[in-house]
Amino acid sequence: GVVDVMNKKQQRNTMRRMKPSKALHLLICLYLSATAASFSVENQSSPSDNKRVAASEKSFIAARSAVLSGALLIGLGVPAASAGDIIRGQQIFQINCAVCHAQGRNVIMPEKTLEKEALEKYLYSGYTEEAVVRQVTNGKNAMPAFGGRLGDIDIENVASYVIDMAEAGWEK
Repeated sequence: GVVDVMNKKQQRNTMRRMKPSKALHLLICLYLSATAASFSVENQSSPSDNKRVAASEKSFIAARSAVLSGALLIGLGVPAASAGDIIRGQQIFQINCAVCHAQGRNVIMPEKTLEKEALEKYLYSGYTEEAVVRQVTNGKNAMPAFGGRLGDIDIENVASYVIDMAEAGWEK
């Protein structure tokens, strides 16, 4: 179905990287695609198509929900990562990272902070959640790898928290 075009993780990551106008455009396209698919299936009158109509209605409802949720997030200026992800990321950060990176600093290598400018300069592929995930997973120089200690979702949550805090200048 239309909702299956991108899985939820791909949608979340795509929405995070987009400017609000492009993200809204994607949401509108998904909504229109779901509407068109629903309309074309509903207009088929064969009784054997009842299952397809029901599946189309479910896809349409799911797509509409995703579009409305995404539009609400964009309209409120909230990052696409859910607040739960960031809160859990903060908890994991406090337990595993704060000993070296309290308030976004770096006690081992003071110039390599978690401030936006330093992340842009020192992360392998720049200031992105994916770059933070890579750094946390694999480690580098004095930073140990957490890939064997933390699960992928925990690392993604930490990355969401770090990017969120870097955007706020570690002032929250």
